[in-house]
Amino acid sequence: MTGSPAGDPAGAPGAGPGTPRPDDDAPPAALRPARGARAESELVEKRSRFLAYAARADTAEDARALLAATRAEHPQARHHCSAWILPVDGGGPPVAHSSDDGEPSGTAGRPMLDRLSGAGLEAVAVVVVRYFGGTLLGTGGLVRAYGDAVGGVLAGLPLVRVRVLTRCTVAADHATGARIEAELRSSTASLISVLDVRWGPDGVELDVTTDDPAGLDARTAELSAGAARTTEIGPHEVELTLDE
Repeated sequence: MTGSPAGDPAGAPGAGPGTPRPDDDAPPAALRPARGARAESELVEKRSRFLAYAARADTAEDARALLAATRAEHPQARHHCSAWILPVDGGGPPVAHSSDDGEPSGTAGRPMLDRLSGAGLEAVAVVVVRYFGGTLLGTGGLVRAYGDAVGGVLAGLPLVRVRVLTRCTVAADHATGARIEAELRSSTASLISVLDVRWGPDGVELDVTTDDPAGLDARTAELSAGAARTTEIGPHEVELTLDE
């Protein structure tokens, strides 16, 4: 069993399901299963059945819940191998886990983890249940079978891409704030969003996310004749469909 920051494991396969549209100035976007997404698939290799389950997992508790549910569903299976990659608050390296669950060391959990990492995924857990078919597969056969089982289940898992935007506040008087809010809400820029509006006795504050803080500042200055104040607060993650 392993638990460590996820890196680029040796021998990891190339890009997996779903490839995000590139952005010229943005770092590669991480991929995650859509919230609530689950998938199942089956692979048969020399009469051994490999039943693969994949799900969104934002925490270790989510991942262990998938493993526990799979064990409960298949109590007679000889192996319940698992792998997951979980995001870390604050943007640190994701944490990776893999378990061979009784298979020879390195033949199950690691190739499963390699498939997740090679697909650029995080916030994801997979469990592969094996029913032995009577024929030994050997080390190479097990590595291929567990990796292919994960590849098969990922093919049916809906994905989103993660984009880190900047969260800002815009402060203005009531009339100007209302005009800025209406302008931002009607904007055709897909990565500008008004999260919250707070009205006070002396003015209004808008919480806004954007991929272009300088552009937001310039636009609000234009709308307010320089009276509005835009302040950067920090990063804000959004999840987008693969065609956004």
